[in-house]
Amino acid sequence: MQAEDYLNGQILFIDKPLNWTSFQVVNKIRWAIRKKFRIKKIKVGHAGTLDPLATGLLIICTGKFTKKLNEFQAAAKQYTGKITLGATTPSYDLETTVDKTFDTAHITEEAILKTAEKLTGKITQTPPLYSAIKQDGVRLYEIARKGEETKVNSRQVEIFSFEITKIDMPDVHFKILCSKGTYIRSIAHDFGKMLQSGGHLAELVRTKSGDFDLDQAVSLEEFLDRLEPKDADQKK
Repeated sequence: MQAEDYLNGQILFIDKPLNWTSFQVVNKIRWAIRKKFRIKKIKVGHAGTLDPLATGLLIICTGKFTKKLNEFQAAAKQYTGKITLGATTPSYDLETTVDKTFDTAHITEEAILKTAEKLTGKITQTPPLYSAIKQDGVRLYEIARKGEETKVNSRQVEIFSFEITKIDMPDVHFKILCSKGTYIRSIAHDFGKMLQSGGHLAELVRTKSGDFDLDQAVSLEEFLDRLEPKDADQKK
C-alpha cells in the first residue's frame, strides 16, 4: 500500500490493546504512516472510544475516509464482558480502586436474569464521572481527577439485547448489543445497585460495530509490522 492509498482513505480494524487509550492508538498509527511515507500531514480518526481497560474492535479511518467516522459511530455496538458484584469504584471499572463493598449473599440467579431484562430496551443512564464527555466545555474525567464533583447529565440509550452468559459469583459474564453512546460501565454500576448491592465493570471487549466484527481486526503490533516489516529494516 502506498501513501496515496492512506490519503485517499482506508478503513483499519484494530484490536485495541489493553491499557491504551483510543486516542493513543490513533496517534501511533498517524505517526507510523507519516514516518513510513514521509508525509507531513494525514487525517486519522476512530469511530467510537474504547476505555483504556477495554479491548476489542476499534475502527480507524485515514485520509478522506475520516468523513465516514460519524456514520460508523452511529452504528450499534456489541460487547462481551464481566461485572463483579459486591463492590463499587468511582470510575465504575478497575481504573480506580474499590471505594465501597456490599453483601452479595442475597443475590440469586433469578434476580440476576431479571435485572438484565429490566436493563433491556430504552433506558436512561448517567455516564461515569470518569469519562471523556464534555460538560460545560470541560471533559468529565478532568473534573474527577481534580477530586471535584459535578452533576452529570443523564441520557437515553437503547439496549437491544442483554444476555447473561455465565454466573460465577461474584462475577457475572454478559453479552450486550446496544446503541451509540451507551456506557457499559454505567450498566455495571446500575446492575449492582438494582440488586441492592454494588457492581463494577471488570472486563470489556467490543466484538462488533455495525456490520464489522472483531474477527476482521488485527493487533496494533501486527498493523505496524505490516506497515514497516522488520525484515525490511534488517536488510537496509
